Amino acid sequence: MTEIRPMITLQGLPAAQGIAIGRAVVIANRALEVFRIPIEADQTEAEVRRLKSACSVTQQQIQGTRAKASHLFGQELAAIFDAHALLLSDRMFLDQVERRIVDEQVNAEWAVHETSRELAKRFSAIENPYLRERGQDLEDIGRQLLRVLQGIAHHEISDVEGDVILVADDLVPSEAIRLGRDKVVGFAIEAGGRTSHTSIIARSLGLPAVTGLEEVTDYVTNSDPVIIDGRAGLVILHPTPEVLAEYQRLRSELTAARFGAAESRESPPSTADGVPVELMANIDLPEELAQLGQIGARGIGLYRSEFLYMETDPNLPTEEDHLRVYLELIAAAAPFPAVVRTYDLGGRKLAREMMDSAEENPVLGLRGIRLTLARPQIFRTQIRALLRAADAGDLWIMAPMVSRIEEVEALRGFLAEASAELAREGIAHRAAVKVGIMVEVPAAAIIADSLAQVVDFMAIGTNDLIQYSLAVDRNNRSVASLYEPVHPAILRMLRFVIESADAAGIPVSLCGEMGADAQMLPLLVGLGLRRISASPSALPALRQRLAGIRASEVTSLATTCCAARSGAEVYRLMAEISEGPGRNGLSGG
Repeated sequence: MTEIRPMITLQGLPAAQGIAIGRAVVIANRALEVFRIPIEADQTEAEVRRLKSACSVTQQQIQGTRAKASHLFGQELAAIFDAHALLLSDRMFLDQVERRIVDEQVNAEWAVHETSRELAKRFSAIENPYLRERGQDLEDIGRQLLRVLQGIAHHEISDVEGDVILVADDLVPSEAIRLGRDKVVGFAIEAGGRTSHTSIIARSLGLPAVTGLEEVTDYVTNSDPVIIDGRAGLVILHPTPEVLAEYQRLRSELTAARFGAAESRESPPSTADGVPVELMANIDLPEELAQLGQIGARGIGLYRSEFLYMETDPNLPTEEDHLRVYLELIAAAAPFPAVVRTYDLGGRKLAREMMDSAEENPVLGLRGIRLTLARPQIFRTQIRALLRAADAGDLWIMAPMVSRIEEVEALRGFLAEASAELAREGIAHRAAVKVGIMVEVPAAAIIADSLAQVVDFMAIGTNDLIQYSLAVDRNNRSVASLYEPVHPAILRMLRFVIESADAAGIPVSLCGEMGADAQMLPLLVGLGLRRISASPSALPALRQRLAGIRASEVTSLATTCCAARSGAEVYRLMAEISEGPGRNGLSGG
């Protein structure tokens, strides 16, 4: 008799949208055991040879993974593995391992394990986040090298029948690339966040993913039935037949909506009472551009240009690197605009080439527009490429983390200087390009009426605006419950920014995760928002939801929500509009 196990729902962090249903394959990398085996002095030379042979095999595996990544996704993702190859050939690392074999007369496995552990510990104590991440790369390399030395095969899923949900304590990029192309339909991972390399790979693969699932590998065994809801960050184990049927229905609806969006790209989606709302795409990697036509996206509302570093890291992108990508964006977005956000480096996304020293509190330090204006020799490369690309189509330039009018004025001055420089060199470009800002700092939201007079457009970045306004790190489990997108203070800020843009006659969009949540759409439309940019996978659901909203009625909902005393009260008001067709702004058709 088959054992009936109770349903368990785990809450994590949404990393890649969508719904996945399958059977679990559990990977617990932390379980790798390494033993210290003494060897005789005359055996050390043979042990070093064994180490070098294992390094050669591991290097081949890395190059193979890189080649596969390059073929499937392009250089942006493939470049992740260049750092691994460099670390494996780094004499500092290998010399220490060899010395330990000879001096301590131990087996190569123990020498690799101890050397990797010691170096990773040193990296973890470094304040600079970029260098700390190199310690994680070193751990990945050490793990791969140990597997070769121990004769342990990579995790394989070829013998598993049906769709696979990969459940892991940690999933390094090499495994995500290799395993994510066969039967895997989703990831459930203990470690990581939305901006981790593995999350980026999941989104590029179009696989729903949830991260930050504490001890998920302790709850799951191989072949357990699992549902991943990448929209809400939920993982459901042993779903009941009713829950399974509901998620199967939702998955089918999402698939149907996705394939039905392309035919209406030329006309914007609209509410049930005919109010048009532009739906644009947030783009991280050029590989996502092919989806724009399929999902009916009316242009690119946000391209995060810092992701160029994934292709050129550890070097800075050249002007030609920038130009090539921007031209691809323009071509994919046409006849609609492509909005490129200038480097949003700094904070937790440091580029070591740009920083003179580590910062005690980088999230509130030299980041966004502050960093780019403080490093003009680096910023000039990007600006020149943007102006050159704008000559080929409708490209808009957007600055992140703006908090003062003076920063906008400095940016416009920088653009004028770069334009004059290009003109002197006889290089074709467009000087009159649209310049906008991200509104993601409370100060910018509060003076949005003034900022709207000096920019051509604005985009609200709710991810940072919410966490800065509420003093809550959205990735910190201890305070995650306080991260409240519908806090009345946030809603009032959103309304003021939208009204300020409307009064100035400039477009305003919302491009944070709040805009990708279809349940938030009635509230956002009620606040007056008429342009949303979200991840490509979220757009079909937004289009479908929009068709069931009456803008004339959700306006009163938004007014009531702005006057609410708490976020909990706002959620109660929003829940009422989902009780049935034709109620509180939802169309019955």
